[in-house]
Amino acid sequence: MKITAPHLGNVYLAAKALFDGLEIDYIMPPLSNKSAIEIGSLYSPEEICLPFKIMVGNYIQAIEKGADTVIIPGSCGPCRFGEYGEMQMNLLNKLGYDLEFILIDSPGDIGIKELFNRIDRISTKSNKSGRQKIKVLSDAIKIMNLIDKIEGEARYLTGYEEEKGKCKKILNSCIREALKCNNPQEMIQVLKEYEMELNNIKLDKSKNPVKIAIIGEIYTIIEPFSNLYIEDKLMDYGVSTQKKLTPSWWVKNMALSPVKLNSLDIKNAGKEYLSIGVGGHGRECIGEAVLAHENGFDGAIQIFPMGCMPEIVSKAILPTISKDRDFPIMSLIVDEMTGEAGYVTRIEAFVDLLERRKVDALSWS
Repeated sequence: MKITAPHLGNVYLAAKALFDGLEIDYIMPPLSNKSAIEIGSLYSPEEICLPFKIMVGNYIQAIEKGADTVIIPGSCGPCRFGEYGEMQMNLLNKLGYDLEFILIDSPGDIGIKELFNRIDRISTKSNKSGRQKIKVLSDAIKIMNLIDKIEGEARYLTGYEEEKGKCKKILNSCIREALKCNNPQEMIQVLKEYEMELNNIKLDKSKNPVKIAIIGEIYTIIEPFSNLYIEDKLMDYGVSTQKKLTPSWWVKNMALSPVKLNSLDIKNAGKEYLSIGVGGHGRECIGEAVLAHENGFDGAIQIFPMGCMPEIVSKAILPTISKDRDFPIMSLIVDEMTGEAGYVTRIEAFVDLLERRKVDALSWS
């Protein structure tokens, strides 16, 4: 068995640690790239959204390197993401690939016992004991939490750094060094060292940087290639950013969903504008926008793939929030045809708008 999984932001670090710790063969797809989009677009239904196409490209690139077992994420119904698992399995079967599929779905949909059965299938070729497998899984989750925390702090602190580019340099170096690790404990140690380094960088607290919340559809938020590396661009502009929807958030949200205790702060924040679920993370998008304003952010950028129904609903509501709270919100829609030049121009114009508003606010105070 040679296992693979699609890229979902920083999840590949936790996945590497998990497979290394279990001592099972795996094939890591190349980081999402233009080739992955081209492959996915060639074989996917034309009207399907960008995440589906990139993930199919990830699978095929790994399969061509020898992968024979595919982990497929699910659990985002009732939007189309809830059907991705079945659709992707059918597509790959029709292409003639002889594969085993492991669909990781929400316990609210398949039950806790079935979820653990599917997770156990990942480790069937491992010689580790049951206790050791649990420890490795625990370490992988810890790694996911650590890298999400490091990334979040780096992207927020970049607006306050004394040495321009320091936070980005630490973040990129952290990821490179983590990828060199051969076991979970080694990776945890590396991440903790970089967390400490990040906490010790020199900051200029007198700065008043533009602060932007990144909201929207979870895949296009956490997978940087799909959003044309927007957070890296904003770091280069000296903007502090924050996103609440991360891989570690997704795991916690999925675990708490059966008992209806997931994301209560976000749901409560947005209930004035959207009190029911509309699929995907449309409801969370609204709550995040409200929380961003309440937490002193200067604006928000919604990112979602072309045709994403839940985010289209959210996009229709966001102008009301923007007007009610005098809070600028820009929506960016991405697909395989998105041109970087126009995309960057819109981002730069939005940052300029927020900077002018800060200057005007200071002049009136």
